[in-house]
Order: sequence, then C-alpha cells, then structure tokens
Amino acid sequence: MWGLGVNVVLVITKLCGGILTGSSALIADAVNSIGDVASAVAVRSALSLAQIEEDDDHPYGHTKAESIAGLSVALLVAFSAGFLALETAKRFAGELIVPGILAGIVAAICAVIKEIIYWYTNRVAKRLDSSALRATALDHRSDAAGSALVAFSLLIAPHIGPLGRYIDPIAALAICAVLVYTGLRIYTSTAAELMDQQAGDEIVDRVRAIAGDVPGVSDVEKLRIRKSGLEYFIEIHVEVDGGITVDEGHRIGHEVKDVLLVDMPRVRDVHVHIEPHEANEHAGPAADNR
Repeated sequence: MWGLGVNVVLVITKLCGGILTGSSALIADAVNSIGDVASAVAVRSALSLAQIEEDDDHPYGHTKAESIAGLSVALLVAFSAGFLALETAKRFAGELIVPGILAGIVAAICAVIKEIIYWYTNRVAKRLDSSALRATALDHRSDAAGSALVAFSLLIAPHIGPLGRYIDPIAALAICAVLVYTGLRIYTSTAAELMDQQAGDEIVDRVRAIAGDVPGVSDVEKLRIRKSGLEYFIEIHVEVDGGITVDEGHRIGHEVKDVLLVDMPRVRDVHVHIEPHEANEHAGPAADNR
C-alpha cells in the first residue's frame, strides 16, 4: 500500500515535470510508474486471494495466486519497456531539444524516493519470502536506477554542447533496457515456482534435519518440497525400524508432520510416507525402485 501511494504521487510528479520541460525520458519514467500502480493493485489483490482457505475446487488452497501476480508484474514490466523503446526511438527522427534543469531535479528526487521504497518493500519480501513482493521490490529498484540515470543525464546535458540534445532520448532507451532485464529476471524466478521447482537447499536441509531428529526416524529417504505463494508443501519418505507395528509407524509419521508444522510455520501441509529401514539396507537395488 505504501508503494501504491508513492507511485501515484510519482506518476503525477514525473508526468507534470516531463510535460513542462519537454523531457521524453521523464515522461517515459512516468509511464513506467503508471505500470507500477497497476502492478501494485494486482499484487495487493492476489495476496488477499492467496489467504483464502482451501475448498472443494482448490484442495491445495489459493496460494498460487501470489506467484501468478509476480508473473503478471514481470510481463507488464517487459511489455511496457518494449512499447517505451519504440516510442522513444521515433523521437530521433524529429527535432531534439535539451530539457530544462528542472527535469533533472525532479528525476533526482524521484530516484531517492524510489530507493527508499525499494529497501522497505525488499525487507518485507524477505521476511515473508514473497515472490510478488520481491518482484515489486526489484521493480522499485529498477525505477530508482532509471530515475537516477535520467537525473544525471539531464543535469549534464546543458553543459556538453550539441551532444546534449541526444542525452534525453538515449536516457529513455537506457530505462527501457533496465526494465527488460528486470522483467526477464522476475519472470524466470516466478515461473520456477509455478513449475513446482524444488525448494532451495536451505529449506531442504532444515526439513531433513528436523525430521531426522524425531525419535524413531532412522533416515530420510526421499524429500520433495515445493513453494506455493508464501507457503510450502512437503512430501517426505522417512525410514523406521521394520520390526515395529503399523500403529507405531503411523504414530512416528504423525509426529514428523506435527513437528514440521510447528517448527516451520510457513509449511502448509506435510505428506509422510513410512519405509522400513532394514528393507532398504538388505533388499538391494530393487528396494530403491519401489
């Protein structure tokens, strides 16, 4: 919500500054901020949807909505950059002017504000491990870099002679390049979540260690962890003494599930499969293929 409010103010500021000074780079930056406003609204809606509990049609919940929102941000950033690049390139065919120093000052102020919002959003994204908020934070950082580049370029343009008139459109194209890179980076990371990629090594090692410490667990045979929005789903195969009763093995399995849910609040559900430890040691390769 902070990002949304700030972006609305920046849209107005950049657009007015660009029109008053004739800076295409500042106008391009304003259009990018309009995309940020739309993205913030989409992310906020998706995070609300992701908190809805599972139902008959969505037995795994609605957490994928958060990843879809992150993907939408990535596509919006990339397509906006392509459109801005085409529009900026057309300006080289017309008469180029050197914008006033006011454009550089406006861009510099916007860059500082965007950098502050980036640090704030990134801190929240790390705490929640949210792909959508991480995507939004990276978008803020790219905006800050773009505005800083625009500010530097426009402030020096009046002092470098005839070449100064090329600074503004070149700066606008540089913004587009940053946006394309950011969009692709966000798309790659978010698409991995939607493809149910295995969770990071840190999460996997932690789950393996917690499950291995449960009394009665001899070893962890197989472990699959997928991230869905802000939460994780775990499928784990644990080895227990093959001579114990079914009831005892069932109890150990439930204890593994319970301790993972307690120690890792971000875990949504755990599916535990019990394997006999002695069978895996003595039955040979065939046991591993069951």
